[in-house]
Amino acid sequence: MATFVLVHGAWHGAWCWRRVARLLRSGGHDVFTPTLTGVAERSHLLRPAINVDTHILDVVNEMKWQELAGVVLVGHSYGGMVISGAAEKMEKAIASLVMLDAFMPEDGQGVIDIYPAQMRETVQAALRAGATTMPPRSAALFNVNEKDRAWVDAQCTPQPIQTFIQKLTLTGARDRIAKKTYIRAAGYANPYFDAGLASARAKNWRTHELPCGHDVMLDMPERLAEILQEAA
Repeated sequence: MATFVLVHGAWHGAWCWRRVARLLRSGGHDVFTPTLTGVAERSHLLRPAINVDTHILDVVNEMKWQELAGVVLVGHSYGGMVISGAAEKMEKAIASLVMLDAFMPEDGQGVIDIYPAQMRETVQAALRAGATTMPPRSAALFNVNEKDRAWVDAQCTPQPIQTFIQKLTLTGARDRIAKKTYIRAAGYANPYFDAGLASARAKNWRTHELPCGHDVMLDMPERLAEILQEAA
């Protein structure tokens, strides 16, 4: 038996983990899928000040108040920022860390620092215009399987813009965790997730490449559940 904490990416919520969580629970594992503040069923809590620290605290408090230890902590996409920060506060409670097609920030970086110039300018222009959120990107853009695209587009909600701006302070807790895995969705062309995979390989992490779109938990839930159990 293992304990999994699955952290979703931008615009998503706990809903995206439903298939994988069901598979893991059927194997006897404990699974927690916190929805981050301001999105999905917690979208009523949306406010301009929400940033990465808010979301790190969501995950830290889930682990703390559920009294979790030996955790397999998984972060998808933007969730890589969140679990990197959570590792700084909960390092001793984490047995294994999994980056799922995720941002791999270094100390002093935010999402906007990892984005290519065109996307960086899009976020900065939104900020200058007074925006407090970024609208969801389409499921087709993420190459989600065609059957799920309309559902994913209906489920996604605006993301607090400060989560893309805030820079993280990292002291290396993420890299001190004993077991580390990076999973790359090879069916979604993206230079910054390619960079995350390259960084993981350079640090001798376990790595996997899967032939699917960015939302691996929807496109290949069975294979993902297998990899997560191996990571435990």
